[in-house]
Amino acid sequence: MTSSWMLIAGLLFAAMGACAKLLASQFSGAELSMYRSVFAFVAIGGFVMWKKQTLATPFRAGHFWRGIFGTVSLIGYFYTMTELPLATAIMLNYTSPLWLTLLSTLLLRERFRPLLLASILMGAAGVAMLLRPTFSDNNIHAGLIGLASGFFAACAYVNVKKLGEAGEPEWRVVFYFGVAGLVGSAIVQLIWKGTFAPVSAINIWPLLAMGFAATLAQLAMTRAYHRGNTLVVAAFAYSTVVFAAIFGWVFFNETLPMIAWIGMGIVVTSGLLAKYASSRYNAANKQATLPAE
Repeated sequence: MTSSWMLIAGLLFAAMGACAKLLASQFSGAELSMYRSVFAFVAIGGFVMWKKQTLATPFRAGHFWRGIFGTVSLIGYFYTMTELPLATAIMLNYTSPLWLTLLSTLLLRERFRPLLLASILMGAAGVAMLLRPTFSDNNIHAGLIGLASGFFAACAYVNVKKLGEAGEPEWRVVFYFGVAGLVGSAIVQLIWKGTFAPVSAINIWPLLAMGFAATLAQLAMTRAYHRGNTLVVAAFAYSTVVFAAIFGWVFFNETLPMIAWIGMGIVVTSGLLAKYASSRYNAANKQATLPAE
């Protein structure tokens, strides 16, 4: 299977989005984010208790910022899915590789390499084409929130990467993100709405399905990146958009204009180009620092 695990993750992420859209008339984006976090919190918490792991960590600041950025991204992600076609919402969140490329270059104070610069400019053009139908439908705010969710996802990934390099185990990162997502989403919901929508015997099943699909998707994605080729996995990650378009068409009668599909193709190409350029430059830098034999 190796890299093909990402195709399974893509299908499950799209299923999570379909469940969220199904619940859009009953729950806000913050509530959906909260219930998504509850499932992860319970699942990882059960693992911690079973394995008798310690939750003590010397990287509290890293977890705090990862939690803040990740929660903001997740709330924006779910909100966008309730307002826009499913494939469009997911594609806007998947602009995170472009934001990550830009952030990494600025934070590391490196000069813009030609391929990286080309990928960023190409991605910007693709996003503009993708957002054009959204603007014409007077959903400008939803489109911008979706784009912002991709930016904050990139910010969260920077902190996840730093925690991983510091030796923090993945399960602890996921656990504290579950805590941050649960608490942060609940606070936003209380400020935004002042109350919570009731959970009934009818809507609890799609809520559980959403959390279950998201958790399995995370596991499949982790396995793909651990065992597969990084560039192939990154390419397969965009399968989520394809599955989301199918779910949107079948269950919600959603169709996208040709300009949106062209924009998506450009964003995918630019994301893969950014990934290839980053890995190429990182490999070159690593080779340059190796001692002579």
